[in-house]
Amino acid sequence: RLHRTLASSVTPLLAGGDRLDEDPFGPLVERYVTAGLDGILAFGTNGEGVLFSVEERQRGLRLFVEAAAGRLRVAAHCGAQTTADTVALAADAGEAGAAAVAVIGPPYFVLDEPAQLAHFAAAAAACAPLPFYIYEFARTSGYGVALDVLARLREQAPNFTGMKVSDTPWEASEPYTTVGVDVFVGPETLIHRGMEAGAVGAVSALASVFPEEVAAVVREPTAEGAERLGELRAALERFPRQAAMKRIAAFKGIPVRSDVRAPLRDLAPDESLELAQWLGSL
Repeated sequence: RLHRTLASSVTPLLAGGDRLDEDPFGPLVERYVTAGLDGILAFGTNGEGVLFSVEERQRGLRLFVEAAAGRLRVAAHCGAQTTADTVALAADAGEAGAAAVAVIGPPYFVLDEPAQLAHFAAAAAACAPLPFYIYEFARTSGYGVALDVLARLREQAPNFTGMKVSDTPWEASEPYTTVGVDVFVGPETLIHRGMEAGAVGAVSALASVFPEEVAAVVREPTAEGAERLGELRAALERFPRQAAMKRIAAFKGIPVRSDVRAPLRDLAPDESLELAQWLGSL
């Protein structure tokens, strides 16, 4: 099982975002290890996951696992547009050495409850006995995962272990704390509320570049600590997020390029200057 603080990792790219940049995976993971994180989520939203081919995600997952070398747990986000691709990624995750699989509901089509259940059950079966986590993010997928679907999935999939819940405000996330599975908080501003309600940790995009700060709030969750993280996150959200995260990683000495997979974009010159000025003020 996963626990405590996981970074939703960026994915190193080169050639304008067209290819994986394999060399920086090691230094990137080393940063997470030395920061004291407990794990990473590979190819999540912050890692541009749904923009890559199945083969790219399989190769990248192995790079993360090899770099981690058992020092932290690597969860593979296997959410994809089709059930077939999701199942292929989930089935491969165990062979790659992942510690767990997470899946977001496929975006674009609003799936009804039978379709949701069939999709998640197929993914859970494909990765069994690896722990299976649902990534709940209604704003991104276009719909929420129904509570009845989760109850039925618990009956069908013994390896359904938990959820990453990224919904805001708190009232949108709170119902998922009653499902009876491990819950990880996504929004940093809600870490203290989630932990008070029984969440076991956080899976945080911000932790990919501010790992110590996020881990500290997970260890000692307070409203003040969550507010400080929220201020950092709000400052970052002024920019194209994935590229800004990579630029911050580079600023901190990790050899990650700012390349992102299109249609995401890098920062414009004025945005780069503004980000550099902000980082210099911290």
